[in-house]
Amino acid sequence: MLNKALLTLIALVIAIGGGAASVWYALHVQKGAGAITIGAWTAFPDIGTPEADPYTNARVAREGVLALGRAEGLAFVAAHDSAGQPLLRECAYRIEGNLPVARFWTLYAADQSLDFIRTGKLRPAALQSYQVLRRPDNSVLVDASPSPTPGNWLITSGEGPMYFVLTFYDTPIASSTGLSGIELPRIVPRGCNA
Repeated sequence: MLNKALLTLIALVIAIGGGAASVWYALHVQKGAGAITIGAWTAFPDIGTPEADPYTNARVAREGVLALGRAEGLAFVAAHDSAGQPLLRECAYRIEGNLPVARFWTLYAADQSLDFIRTGKLRPAALQSYQVLRRPDNSVLVDASPSPTPGNWLITSGEGPMYFVLTFYDTPIASSTGLSGIELPRIVPRGCNA
């Protein structure tokens, strides 16, 4: 009798613990059900639509974010550089390349909750399409680092993991057909202050 009760208890712990762990993983992973990955960038194009899967809806509810609908825009998140290494706050990165057509876009460095990194400086924590300097071929080059650099500088600070969030507003890539054939900027590491 005690043997059956112990086996039942072990089975329940494994079932409940395994289920809770799988849900936690699905809600915290940046790549998963419904994700579209282009280079180092990942987006969930179904966020804010009736076609969103239950895990995406749960992620939006847990984080309390205002999801953009398909007609409004699309946010891409990068957790790794273009070589596949995790992004770190104490490192410097160069974000370079062409951007898809959009009426407006923003780029910022984020913490694990995808909130912008608070630096304690008066400098804005994000760059946007109307303020960046462009190259002659209309591409952009942004240096993201704790130390100032000439040109387009995205300030970061602190230590630990970091994400880049690139959001396009009023863009044709937000439709399901607009995602084919687009390229997003590369994220190239430039060294760390370790």
